[in-house]
Amino acid sequence: MAKSEVSLAFNEISELRKLPRSQITDALKQALISAYRRDKRPSQQQKIDADIDLNTSAYHILVEKEVVDRETLQLMQSRHDEMIVKAQKDKRDILKNVPEDTVIVLEDAQVIDPNAQLDDLLMVPIEYNVREFGRIAAQTAKQVISQKIRDAERNQLYDEYKTREGELVTGTVQSINNNQMTVTIDRAEAIMPRKEMIPGERYRAHEKIRVIISEVKRSTREPQIIVSRAHKNLLRRLLEYEVPEIYNKQVEIKNIAREAGHRSKVAVAALQPGVDPLGACVGVRGARIQNIVKELNDEKIDVIPWDVDQAVFISKALSPARVTGVYLEEDIDQGRTALVIVPDDQLSLAIGKEGQNARLAAKLTGWRIDIKSVTEAAMQAVMRLDEPPLDRFGQESPEVIAEVRRVIEKKRSDRPLQPEEYITLGRFVQMVEQRLLDFREIGRSRRRRAIEKMRPVVPEWAFTVALTELNLTPPIMNALKNIENCGDLMLRTQADTEKLQEVLTAAKCDDDAMDVIKDALTDLLRNHKKQEEAASVAEIAAIAAAPEEALIADAPEAAAPVLEAADEEEAPPSFVDLAPTPAAPTAPGVRMKKVPRFADRDPLAKPDEEEVDVNAAGKKGKKGKKGKKLVFDEDRGTVIAQHARKRSGGGWDDEP
Repeated sequence: MAKSEVSLAFNEISELRKLPRSQITDALKQALISAYRRDKRPSQQQKIDADIDLNTSAYHILVEKEVVDRETLQLMQSRHDEMIVKAQKDKRDILKNVPEDTVIVLEDAQVIDPNAQLDDLLMVPIEYNVREFGRIAAQTAKQVISQKIRDAERNQLYDEYKTREGELVTGTVQSINNNQMTVTIDRAEAIMPRKEMIPGERYRAHEKIRVIISEVKRSTREPQIIVSRAHKNLLRRLLEYEVPEIYNKQVEIKNIAREAGHRSKVAVAALQPGVDPLGACVGVRGARIQNIVKELNDEKIDVIPWDVDQAVFISKALSPARVTGVYLEEDIDQGRTALVIVPDDQLSLAIGKEGQNARLAAKLTGWRIDIKSVTEAAMQAVMRLDEPPLDRFGQESPEVIAEVRRVIEKKRSDRPLQPEEYITLGRFVQMVEQRLLDFREIGRSRRRRAIEKMRPVVPEWAFTVALTELNLTPPIMNALKNIENCGDLMLRTQADTEKLQEVLTAAKCDDDAMDVIKDALTDLLRNHKKQEEAASVAEIAAIAAAPEEALIADAPEAAAPVLEAADEEEAPPSFVDLAPTPAAPTAPGVRMKKVPRFADRDPLAKPDEEEVDVNAAGKKGKKGKKGKKLVFDEDRGTVIAQHARKRSGGGWDDEP
């Protein structure tokens, strides 16, 4: 069978728009439905569907109709005729719909569906020629088809390029203005904002450039594709493209620090024994890395071997500068800090132009780096020899101190120093910095022990709550950036108040910042306590309303909100106790008596009976039927429900 014109048109649209035939078929169905509704104006509650056969170009419009008998149809037709006559007299528009548009006779319905019965709703195919569409209906169908195809094309573009985020592609420059550049990628257009361009790089129209797809966002029109040449992942993809060892997972890129157009640092490590990560990235005579440098407009690239020893890694990250010593320190407030000592002639090289080398090394390693020359560090150490813990150096090593003072005086008089004298200063600085690190670590250990001692006081759920839940001001949040959650903040406010206040003062927060933090934590605890009490009241209400059998079966769980576990030893004061406790809410129909803690009771005395007065379940009518109460059963060791029964001589007996 030869293909029909409709099928050929569908194939052409599918090939041109890169869309599956199913989406085009759905667009045509929706167009037929919209045009029919526009032409016939049926009720919105009436279902309309369409069926299309591409091979035969046949289509059917399916209309939902109600199955009725002939008498009902005749009655509807007579009423319709009366309404037409009345409309003609009043000179109003004549009703266009007829009863046959909404109902079908039972005999005709059973031809379509033999199981059809009266009052059923049946989708009935109707004879309708699209040539009968009016001008407005035809225009509506055309607009629907165009809109549906555009929507499908936009969704397909978004789905395609969303999966390609982070991919290296080649694009063609279309236009350039002050704010952005338009780049054509395959059959889509992307934009490159000014901040994503390499500074100093010039672009020309119709020029081929390599970019990375950094982000794909939905929009009211075409999907917004943002590409970049300044992103660090562009360097990662170029290395994967030029270095087969990286692509084959023999060499791993640990991290990249990049300032586009100026300099980049790449930390690499070998995943396979016998592979040189530096040689693989640089290539023979630097061929591989030079190709990347040319692609990035002569951007300098430093390839650095990654090392598990962070001190060694930091010293290599500061290359090409030579490093004398690296001293690592992890503080509770300041985070990870590295003090780097370099020779005097290497200080400017280690810092770099406008601090670029030190800044990139900090980004690459994740440590805050403080760089000092040997002479500067020695001078600062000599000035602090009278302060602890350096005050013992004068007694322990008087000769070393005297020699260091002589070398410093020689340096201050602008006389050149010998290499041996620099070595002496370096050894002295190493001794001083190591002692300072040990001294500060002792203080931090004490703080950690004090904080850990308070950990049982803070509720466990607080360690899962983010600081953003406290709604603190931005300056306070910036000061608390090294604190992970509300639980840690509670520990700091209890066991490390002075240091926390110093952090807030250093961040230039208001004087009442500590009070603001404590108030926010108190409100957090209070709200959580209200939620727990509301849950407890709901459980008790459920117990009171439950039948006796369910109460006995679930007694241990049901009694949990009322009875508390015994305390074996006295706990430290809770952070929750610092906040005023609001009155506990009471559920309607429930009256609770205060239950003393097991620790406050005499272990040999019989537990008190805890009674719950249930209005809804225990008091019915004026005479009052069986009451219900919860008591502790000594034999069973659980809380059970008791019913009160009336004695023959008057009064009530309790029966379990």
